[in-house]
Amino acid sequence: MTKIAPFKALVYNQEKIKDLSQVVCPPYDIISPAKQIYYHESSPYNLIHILLGRDIAGEDKYRRAKRYFGDWLEDQILLQEKSPAIYFYSQQYHLRGEVRTRLGFIALLGLESKGKSIFGHEHTRLEPKEDRLRLLRQVKANLSPIFAVFSDHKRIIQRTYQQHVQDQKPFIDIVDDEKTAHKLWKLDSPEVISGIISGMSAENIFIADGHHRYEVACAYREELKKKLGGIPEDAGCNYILSYFTNVESRGLSILPIHRLVKLNPALDVKNLLTPIGEYFDIEEIKEKERFFFLLEKAGETEHVLGMYKDRIYRLLRLKNIKMLDKMAADKSKLYRSLDVSILNYLVLKTALKMDLDDKEGIVFSANTEELIGKVNSDGRFIAFFLNPVKMREIMSIALSGERMPAKSTYFYPKVLSGLVVNKFD
Repeated sequence: MTKIAPFKALVYNQEKIKDLSQVVCPPYDIISPAKQIYYHESSPYNLIHILLGRDIAGEDKYRRAKRYFGDWLEDQILLQEKSPAIYFYSQQYHLRGEVRTRLGFIALLGLESKGKSIFGHEHTRLEPKEDRLRLLRQVKANLSPIFAVFSDHKRIIQRTYQQHVQDQKPFIDIVDDEKTAHKLWKLDSPEVISGIISGMSAENIFIADGHHRYEVACAYREELKKKLGGIPEDAGCNYILSYFTNVESRGLSILPIHRLVKLNPALDVKNLLTPIGEYFDIEEIKEKERFFFLLEKAGETEHVLGMYKDRIYRLLRLKNIKMLDKMAADKSKLYRSLDVSILNYLVLKTALKMDLDDKEGIVFSANTEELIGKVNSDGRFIAFFLNPVKMREIMSIALSGERMPAKSTYFYPKVLSGLVVNKFD
């Protein structure tokens, strides 16, 4: 059974913070070093000062985050709402020249203790989990929601929007630095809340973004149970702040996460293509626009990867689907058929003899221009491009109990951090 609950959110005091766009930021794990500086300098009250503080020699950034959080509460930069609520959330954005809108809501999701209704699909790493756990111990709050999807057969989101939202003025209405418009409405009617809770009770929940934060929330709860000898069922640490949207919505966009690979300087393109050519037919493409068009088109019917090196684009078409049987023998057929798995096992691990956990040698990014620019400016790098994973593949992997390789999906746009915060009692 899925447990959904309203909460008394911490929100920015709009009498003191006149421009909320200056104090919000994306989730911590997609903020580049350059963007980290940008958000730190945008306002002394941008949530990033707590969410992803600077590393300063001799200073504990987690304790500093706790101090900032306490100061902002004391100075009424952040205010706690008087009544528990669920927050309806609209995001209007541009993708490939098309205007899209994604609707959803933010509420608390009960961490599972019995049964199985919450499913993850991506592998997590120890280092970011340790980082988030150290922060959670200090601030004792969910600073940003995880991103969850579900099959909204009962049209909970659409009906809520039509009956209780569309004719009301949002209490937050901002445009971020990517030109995405964010609107938030407060739903505090007990009747409306009860309807959402009841409608969600039988739904399976799939974590789209926030696997590390979910696992950290579970670990933190277990820590408190052991420390206190048990915790009440309604304790704040039994829940995690979550954003919910319909898996069938046209406004739900999944982008691929590409790879920038650092090569051995002695390895030239000819030596690189020889081992790759054992598994793939290689086609050179000169024009960038045609390359990405063909990559997407070919991905509808076959397994194809993109590659960029020495200002030449190449399509890598898998020669024989039976080659998938030779890789990752402990994984399912579906796992082996993912393009990201093919890239990992046949190209990076087998052809290039790389360690898939090499943080210095493999960099992840959804920004194709950023990777192309890096390859052009530094001959040690090569870029590999992927088509996006399909939602049905994500759900099938999750339901089977498997996990996709790390950094397989990029749900766009991201849910902003700083719209609402859930502070534990």
